[in-house]
Amino acid sequence: MNGIKTALLLGLLSSVLLMGGQAMGGQQGLILGMGLAVLMNFGSYFFSDKIALAMYSAQEVTPEKNPQVYSRIGTMTQHLCGKMGIPAPKLWLIPDDSPNAFATGRNPKHASVAVTGGLLEVMDDRELEGVIAHELGHIKNRDILISSIAATLAASITMLARMAFFFGGSRQDDEDSSPMAGIAMLILGPIAAMLIQMAISRTREYSADATAAEYTGSPHGLISALGKLESYSKRIPMDASPATAHMFIIKPFSGKAMMRLFSTHPATEQRIARLRSLA
Repeated sequence: MNGIKTALLLGLLSSVLLMGGQAMGGQQGLILGMGLAVLMNFGSYFFSDKIALAMYSAQEVTPEKNPQVYSRIGTMTQHLCGKMGIPAPKLWLIPDDSPNAFATGRNPKHASVAVTGGLLEVMDDRELEGVIAHELGHIKNRDILISSIAATLAASITMLARMAFFFGGSRQDDEDSSPMAGIAMLILGPIAAMLIQMAISRTREYSADATAAEYTGSPHGLISALGKLESYSKRIPMDASPATAHMFIIKPFSGKAMMRLFSTHPATEQRIARLRSLA
């Protein structure tokens, strides 16, 4: 099922790139959009995890490079992966004070889990285990490829929409080109990307929460963690890209208008209520 969702997502977002290219530049724009779609489909499948990690200057966590961080989350991750029956992912540290985390990669054998420095500061071990288990739940449930591809292609659509602002009306000698279509792309492109992200993200969070509760043996650690995340992320905003907001365990709060307009996660209170029903 996830394979079908991935193909549909790639096809749908690619069609937006094609239509946007044609709207901006007629036949030449369509060819440009097609080339961009092919390039982004290939890149997002094989390199979307690296792109997402690079966006946040993530540093790999190993016993040699980050012994203190690894001693806290490395053994915990190995233990949970053993229980879940999945390979241990690479671990990454994001130098940001806002507490958050995400998982990325194309499959369980090529997966990564990234946590922020702020997460390690505010969570106790039981809460941290709940967060790590949630991210490993995304890996076990094979959500990470869809999530990573959506992030990369949503960023591409947003970039195309911004290009429309500058070039949408510049080819008025081209019968196929439409300045109004360029303006429409500027408005609708990011909205289309975000609506798709919302559709694929909300149910995944509930599923990953349930997986975390199952393999940690209790929902209470994650319940406490989600409460802290909701509170601290508002007090300490994160400068996160709207294109990757759906990847995090909780929506990164920031002053960006696009972040405020679109919610890629269920309400934290609803997630906590579902977890309590599992207790």
